[in-house]
Amino acid sequence: MTGITRRAAAAGAAACVLGGAIAVVVAVVAGPGPGLTGYVSEAGVTDSGYAPTYRAGVFALAAGLLLLAVALPAAARPAAALLVTGSLCTLLSGAVTCSDGCPLPPFERATTADLVHGGASIAGVAAVVFAMVAVVLCSAAGTRVRRVAAVGALVALPLAAAVGLAMLIVGRSALVGVLERLLLAETVGWGLATAILLSLPSRPTSR
Repeated sequence: MTGITRRAAAAGAAACVLGGAIAVVVAVVAGPGPGLTGYVSEAGVTDSGYAPTYRAGVFALAAGLLLLAVALPAAARPAAALLVTGSLCTLLSGAVTCSDGCPLPPFERATTADLVHGGASIAGVAAVVFAMVAVVLCSAAGTRVRRVAAVGALVALPLAAAVGLAMLIVGRSALVGVLERLLLAETVGWGLATAILLSLPSRPTSR
């Protein structure tokens, strides 16, 4: 695959990630959800008037992850595979909506759709976080891209651990709501920054 094709894919990834994030934010902020005490996914429940906006944003984010995988250097196969996995999980998360309140165990009784949606959402975010680590370990990704991935991983890993522990120990709360939003914002920021860097022409090598 040529460098021009990869840069075009990166530009498309940046557009999809940015557009998808804006759509999700609009749905979460303008929708009738419970605010910071609820999950972001609650903006996509069937009864919400902003469900189509939310789902369109999630599908755009899934497309952005797939394009970002295409934009990575050929040597970054592990990171690309993780991004493809994250894209598919994000697509499933948008296709299968949760019930009102998006209940999850161990504190709430969940339906099959809730478990599928929640599991896909968690797996999607986890795949993106591990993709950051894989990019750091890939020397062919370039110094700037690896630095961004290193910063992203250093922030995302403890946030992801905190979200998981809070969900198991505290359950639905403002703590989980804030941590979830911070983690999602961080992963979106990494994806956007990486896509922008990959869309730029390569620096000429000095002799």
